[in-house]
Amino acid sequence: MRYIKYIYIRTFTTVLKYRLNTSILLLFVLGTNNCTIGQSYLLANENIIYSFTAENNKKMVLAKDSSNKYIIYRLGTNEKIEFEFPEKTKNSWDKFTYSFYFRGGGKQNEGLDLNYVYFVKDNFKYIIYNTYSAVDEKSKCGIKVLNTKTKNTVDIKGNINSIQGSLTDFRDNHLLKISDEIFD
Repeated sequence: MRYIKYIYIRTFTTVLKYRLNTSILLLFVLGTNNCTIGQSYLLANENIIYSFTAENNKKMVLAKDSSNKYIIYRLGTNEKIEFEFPEKTKNSWDKFTYSFYFRGGGKQNEGLDLNYVYFVKDNFKYIIYNTYSAVDEKSKCGIKVLNTKTKNTVDIKGNINSIQGSLTDFRDNHLLKISDEIFD
């Protein structure tokens, strides 16, 4: 009888250890999906329209739902998305404007390719830009944040080598309203 009690207790503790270890493993796996170890700038249903890493090591992502249900802007670090605009709704497309200026002809014609996507939130205009000047053969990207009350502008310069995507697709895809406003 003592031997049977020993086997029963031994089996019970083995099962208990197994369940406890499985529970800990399950909590770890489920918990890491919800932890903020690193941020994802894209949801599973989103595609990058345009993205770059800024000089301050923040990443800017302009993304859209894969079926064009919404457009969204995100800015932040690997640890935290600091700013997201707007809500993920169909009318989010109406909150953004695209403007551009193109003059071909290379250096002799002082060729330019200027592209901007911008939106307004509170008293600030956020201007995402990607520009090229043939005269100095330089491309620039970044975000200008214009205080609409004071007219002060902060220019968050981007790393041109980190660009993904393009703003030029907005010239023909009719997803954003187009303006002739230039910001340089």
